Amino acid sequence: MKARNALFAAFTLSTLATAVQAADEVVVYSARIDELIKPVFDAYTAKTGVKVKFITDKEAPLIARLKAEGANTPADMLITVDAGNLWQAEQAGVLQPTESEVIDANIPAQYRSSTDSWTGLSLRARTIFYSTERVKPQELSTYEALADKNWEGRLCLRTSKKVYNQSLTATLIEAHGAEKTEEIIKGWVNNLATDVFADDTALLQAIDAGQCDVGITNTYYYGRLHKQNPALKVKPFWPNQNDRGVHVNLAGAGVTQHAPHAEAARKLLEWMTTAEAQSLFADINQEYPANPAVQPSAEVASWGAFKADTVATEVAGKRQAEATMLMDRAGWQ
Repeated sequence: MKARNALFAAFTLSTLATAVQAADEVVVYSARIDELIKPVFDAYTAKTGVKVKFITDKEAPLIARLKAEGANTPADMLITVDAGNLWQAEQAGVLQPTESEVIDANIPAQYRSSTDSWTGLSLRARTIFYSTERVKPQELSTYEALADKNWEGRLCLRTSKKVYNQSLTATLIEAHGAEKTEEIIKGWVNNLATDVFADDTALLQAIDAGQCDVGITNTYYYGRLHKQNPALKVKPFWPNQNDRGVHVNLAGAGVTQHAPHAEAARKLLEWMTTAEAQSLFADINQEYPANPAVQPSAEVASWGAFKADTVATEVAGKRQAEATMLMDRAGWQ
């Protein structure tokens, strides 16, 4: 009997040790590439001892995987880019509400889900970029004005298939309604200098090379390219400063619906909104911190300050389907 009790006690201690060990680990499904997220996770592990395992893939397969795994998922957190994708994940039922005074204090409400299902972690402006050789800044004013005749044959755009442009269009619908927005988008399409681009970097290079004079891209693509080529003959312009402001989107995260370690995931998510982690996010990828108390990198700060659109970023998700159909009708490939 004593031997049996001793064996049972040893088994119980072993089981408890395994459970404790498991609680000191968080599993993340991430749509961000490894080099952008690993330094953040490494810093958290160094600070807390909690290991972070992560699997990277595109957002659609990750959301599909979470749905298929259901209650058997090993994932505690989903990280992805664009509020439209986060909203889709929320609608798919793969995220759970996470109430947190820490997150609420660190991240403005416009960059969080109204249901607490996700929060923004880093920001990017999708703004106008122009050739410093062929365009004077005073010629530029708003996103809408790029539909004017004077930009005919001078505009470059990325494909409408990319969620970044769908989200921009969604916020235009929120501001102007569908009819006016379709008129604007048709104007952009009519002013194209060349076929749409597959990515923002190629678009910026096209402006530099003289294929077009202006375009719309995310700021961090410019940050990366400018770092590689300081002589780049392209600069950002902040549109709509006399009305609603620059379109800002985000990368963010939420705790999964069936997280095995939801509390550990919440703590990681909270830490990622603090100054320490926000500085890492900002410096690694030339993004803006979602926490307004944290300054951007020197490179990003050198581009100048701007007024951002205050519309809730989740509008990008709510109007995504409407935006996609509108872009198709307007001929944006």
